[in-house]
Amino acid sequence: MKKYLCEFIGTAVLVLFGCGSAVIAGGSLGVFGIAMAFGLSIVAMAYAIGNISGCHINPAVSLAMLINKKMSLKDFIGYVIAQVAGAFAGIGILYSILYSSEIGTDALGANGFESLSAVNLSMISAIVVEIVLTFVFIYTILGVTSDEKKSSVAGIVIGLTLAFVHILGINLTGTSVNPARSLAPAVIQGGKALEQVWVFIVAPFVGSALAALVYNLLNAKEEK
Repeated sequence: MKKYLCEFIGTAVLVLFGCGSAVIAGGSLGVFGIAMAFGLSIVAMAYAIGNISGCHINPAVSLAMLINKKMSLKDFIGYVIAQVAGAFAGIGILYSILYSSEIGTDALGANGFESLSAVNLSMISAIVVEIVLTFVFIYTILGVTSDEKKSSVAGIVIGLTLAFVHILGINLTGTSVNPARSLAPAVIQGGKALEQVWVFIVAPFVGSALAALVYNLLNAKEEK
């Protein structure tokens, strides 16, 4: 239960500070600032809860670990439930903060394409973007966590990787690479965000599975 609680807290922090920064200060922070808010959330949580749960705080990360046999199916299910619950807790806190403000709660950092994309990205392109960004993110995680010598810097590397995929993806889809992070704001925001959220659940899982399979394939060849 400690692992699940840590995943709940970590995901809540990621969603609150990542989506919160985008909604509250996005105009002044810009793409780079929002990207760093997401990245620094990962860095902070990695060193806070990483020794207990591994700081997945993302169902796509947990899927890759399941495929790589680094966690059991039981833990995978428990992690995903905790992550989704944490995402709703984070977006719930953000909603309560914005409810009485002049910003309002019409936008909560949900992902989207077409009219919800800053560049009016098509659905197919959004799927491709999310698969590619998730692949890069997960592949980096697998690489940096496979060597104990890199453990001291793993949190920083993973956080910076999340930031740089956001730099590319924010104006395209808002950058998901995390089904839990996408589901919570979409459900609360409703409308088109909720209609489109399936892309930001399916595509990250596909990108994660591809990253795990490619990583295993390349490592197997290297060992031989």
